[in-house]
Amino acid sequence: MNRRVLLVDDDDLIREVATAALELVAGWTVLTASSGAQAIEVARREQPDAILMDVMMPGMDGPTAVVELQDDQLTKDIPTILLTAKVQPGDRRNFQQLPLAGVITKPFDPMTLATTVRHLLGWREPTEADRAAAGRTGTARG
Repeated sequence: MNRRVLLVDDDDLIREVATAALELVAGWTVLTASSGAQAIEVARREQPDAILMDVMMPGMDGPTAVVELQDDQLTKDIPTILLTAKVQPGDRRNFQQLPLAGVITKPFDPMTLATTVRHLLGWREPTEADRAAAGRTGTARG
């Protein structure tokens, strides 16, 4: 099954780099949003397998969007991982109050981003058999 991940960040370059990393390294489909409000709209409509959400964004920040997603019956079961440059102990404590699958610190390594996401979500790595099957069917697995 091809994973679909919603990537939310107000920085165009981070969206570009992370999208390329997740699509090229993991073979996932990446949906994008540039704000918390847009993330909620896309998540409701597209029902991604997971959401990677920036913390600091203008308008609705990541933590506020996470709370709104959790309060919505359509999106409450979508696991969310925060992407953040805020790594102070107080920030970490605040993040622990949120229903998160994990936190990834920026800057992240694009080559290991998919592996980190898989680990946090408990998604298994594709096997050689998975890759061979994907090659025969034209779909990527992850």
